Amino acid sequence: MSGARKPVGPTERGAGRQTVTIHFAGFNRAWAAWIGDRLERRGQRVVYLRWESPADVPLVDLLRDLKLAEGRILIVVSDWYFQLGPRTHEEWNEALREVVAPDPARFAAVSVTTATIPSAAAVLAPVALTNMGAEEAERRLLDRLDLPADPLPEPPAAVRRGPRFPASMPDVWGSVPRRNTRFTGREDLFNEAYNLLLNSEPGAGVLTFHGMSGVGKTQLAAEYAHRFGSEYDVVWWVNAEGRATYRRQLAELAPKLGLQTGQEYGERLRAVRDSLRRGEPYSRWLLILDGADEPEQLWDMVPSGPGHVLITSRNPEWGEHNSQLLEVQVYARDESVAFIRRRAPRLTEAEADQLAQALEDLPLLLDQTAGWLNDSDMSVRQYIRLLEDGVDGDVVKVSADFPLAFQTAWSILLNKLRETVPESVDLLRLCTFFAPGFIPVRLLREMPGDELPEQLARLFNDPLLWNRAINQLRTYSVVRLESHESAGDETVSAGESLYLHRMVHQIVHNDMPGADREEFIDVVRRALAAADPRRPTDSDLWPAYAEVTPHLKYADILRSREPQVQRLVFNCLRYMYFSGEYRSGIKLAERALSAWRALLGGTHQRIWELTYHYTNLLRAGGDYIRSEALSREAVDHLREERGAQDLEHLRAAAGLAGDLRGLGRYDEALELSQWVLAAYRELLGEQDSRTLNAQNNVAVSLRLLGWYREALDVDKQTMEARRQFLRARHPFTINSEIYYANDLRLLGRYAEAESIQRKNVHEARIALGRDNPYTLRAEYNLALCRYRMGDRDRRRDSGDGPQEPGALLASVLERGERVLGETHPNTLMFATGQSCYAREHGDIDQARELSEAVVARYEVMLAEGHPFIAGARANQALILRNVGEREQSHVLVEQALAEMTRAVGESHPWTIGCALNASALRNLMGDVEGAAELSGQTVVRATDWLGRTHPLTLSTRIAHAADLRGLRDRRQAEKVEQEALSDLDATLGAKHSHTLSARARNRPYWDFEPQHT
Repeated sequence: MSGARKPVGPTERGAGRQTVTIHFAGFNRAWAAWIGDRLERRGQRVVYLRWESPADVPLVDLLRDLKLAEGRILIVVSDWYFQLGPRTHEEWNEALREVVAPDPARFAAVSVTTATIPSAAAVLAPVALTNMGAEEAERRLLDRLDLPADPLPEPPAAVRRGPRFPASMPDVWGSVPRRNTRFTGREDLFNEAYNLLLNSEPGAGVLTFHGMSGVGKTQLAAEYAHRFGSEYDVVWWVNAEGRATYRRQLAELAPKLGLQTGQEYGERLRAVRDSLRRGEPYSRWLLILDGADEPEQLWDMVPSGPGHVLITSRNPEWGEHNSQLLEVQVYARDESVAFIRRRAPRLTEAEADQLAQALEDLPLLLDQTAGWLNDSDMSVRQYIRLLEDGVDGDVVKVSADFPLAFQTAWSILLNKLRETVPESVDLLRLCTFFAPGFIPVRLLREMPGDELPEQLARLFNDPLLWNRAINQLRTYSVVRLESHESAGDETVSAGESLYLHRMVHQIVHNDMPGADREEFIDVVRRALAAADPRRPTDSDLWPAYAEVTPHLKYADILRSREPQVQRLVFNCLRYMYFSGEYRSGIKLAERALSAWRALLGGTHQRIWELTYHYTNLLRAGGDYIRSEALSREAVDHLREERGAQDLEHLRAAAGLAGDLRGLGRYDEALELSQWVLAAYRELLGEQDSRTLNAQNNVAVSLRLLGWYREALDVDKQTMEARRQFLRARHPFTINSEIYYANDLRLLGRYAEAESIQRKNVHEARIALGRDNPYTLRAEYNLALCRYRMGDRDRRRDSGDGPQEPGALLASVLERGERVLGETHPNTLMFATGQSCYAREHGDIDQARELSEAVVARYEVMLAEGHPFIAGARANQALILRNVGEREQSHVLVEQALAEMTRAVGESHPWTIGCALNASALRNLMGDVEGAAELSGQTVVRATDWLGRTHPLTLSTRIAHAADLRGLRDRRQAEKVEQEALSDLDATLGAKHSHTLSARARNRPYWDFEPQHT
């Protein structure tokens, strides 16, 4: 700030353009921004000068340098302004009298604090801007600077709004931690972060604060929200330590944005992301994702749009997911010293420097240590000696990314807590059996007192003791009190949600006596079990499961023998299955199977129930080989031990049939499914949910075998029964409707299928969310319905998201790859549909890339001879034909036809489709006789199997007419063609694309379409 410029003096009221230098503490940046905006709107030139007060520079010299600034110097007076350095009031009084008093006209001031300030600050004549509205504050500001306060015209709508008046909150402000009034330093980080977000392109405003544990990433993000919040209309904080919790808390933003949605959080989440993307009703939004250490779980859920996203994470891999990165390191030494002296005023600057060096400048440790050291009579030298010598021989094992001083410092702090409020240590230890981060202690306080150990019962039942324990932990910055709003918009009362840093979590957990460990972990396990909603198929209750599941690991829940605790594990696995969290469910089931086999024995009844849930998840994830092995083991054991009619055995047999379907063994699957259905009907009756599930599985097998009419009849019965006995939006009901619409489409009843599927998609999005696997399948079938209807070019007037088949297919594939993974069976099904659509619509490169990937993945995942491999090769042959590789196309389609015939028989619709394509390639290659022979046989088989007017049969008839013309049998060709065209007019309509194509004598083809198994 030093220089040789001549100071510029003030001007008279209203006399031309002035320069005003606003001098402010970084903590008060929002006030400086608002003041500067008000002045600039009135033609003033504004210079912003942030106050820095290095302790080694005399305050008098700093103020003299300040007088070199341009124009009038406007000081934003606050307790923060006078504390930086830190400086005492005596220092300030002396400096103000020496520098400001002789030249008061150079200075003006506004006050944004009600705290006590140095008495000599009266020379600045500060005018108060607090406890009033923006209009009065602006009037006072202008009056203090001798500027006219005439009303200004309203700015044009296109002009970006200025900063909000700092005393007013953003329209939406959610779950942001309380402002830390001891926050120190980080000014360069704030400036860089602000400029990176401000200058980012729309949709790309994502920034990640990354660094090791304990450097203050969360505190930095919270201060950013408070410091820059006046520039946003929405500021929303989300705990992003897990995908499920992130989804739930982001969904809770919906009612705050005024979005009209139902209570299902899947619907709310979709509405929120769409609202943020469009910037309606708010375009100035800031979303903070705290603790997002696993980018792979969350990156696809980060909103885009005109607002900004701020992420805190230990993981720099966010840089690979369209986020800018800023590394947060430990404090600079001057920041450490300033922070310690604010936290512990009794320490000298030299002592603060020694303590900072001993604690390696780690902010979390400085905060916790300086707090109690200020209340202690222990000297810094004594404390450092303790750090060097250790407090006992038992060294706590801490993760390698934690500083070495941390373990000893924490042992000292725990001893201090034991001496003051020993119950606070009990509470702290209890919290470590939950996942780090937000601790739902309300689950503990809701437990009956007689179920708690005596020491904990007293803590939870005595409000005064509870408050003492909480306040002691807060005083030493061990925990943070947080309130959080539930999906029902009910505010959790203060004290029922604690935030525990992962560093603190680990050190306290590892430093716990064995007796306490066993007692406390049992309490947490029972609390989690009591929180089980017990209806994992109810999507309304999924937020409750999303809250519970992250804590299972830390409560070591798999080592419990309690039936209600084991039931919680089953229900969590069921929730993960229905909500589409397959990978998380598989991991939990794998750990559970290993733990329970050791705990209970390999043949305990719980093992077979766990196997059922585990195989469901494996099957849903496409791992049919592992699933089949586990299912068969369960079936064999249960049949031998309990008999064929045992319900557990029947359930395992039903699962085995599903595995056989996935492996392509459809006849075996149908036989087994029919046997299971008959047994359930005999034991439970027609209306039991297990009977309906077995009936559904029979239809799946029938459909895979090409028996579409029979599958339709069974699916209709199941759908109607589920509508009657289950909720309309139950996942099973939604699934039955998808299957029923799919059957209609496979039978060529496209309009009926589209009508049912359109309504079903709406229900699935509301009940389950856009990215749920059921919803993705529903949207995929809707896209194919519209594609087959031939109305792909008709614009739709309304709808949520893409409506046309091409856009819908692309959207489903993109979400399937993100949510399920590129090799998931559903994703490969979606990729197949997108490839076929791209081939027909001229994007042959995309079609080929997708098709080759599907073939390669099927060849790796499935056994040779699986019908899906043959079908995928048939599709690939069509692409090769289109790019002119005729010979290779011919070889591949003949191979596909032979493989499909071996796999499912010569009359299966898939084989008929392969034959349709093969006859076209024979004709193209000059084998007219072979083409005519094959197409003639195909017509007979299609007519027998599907009926004369099924769309695939009609395609075979048109193809056969073309081959007859190739043989110069024009009379027969004309007869076959005219009959087929007449049936096309009657079945699909004269203007349908297939009808028009047939009249133009374009040879028809068939696309293989993998079915859900």
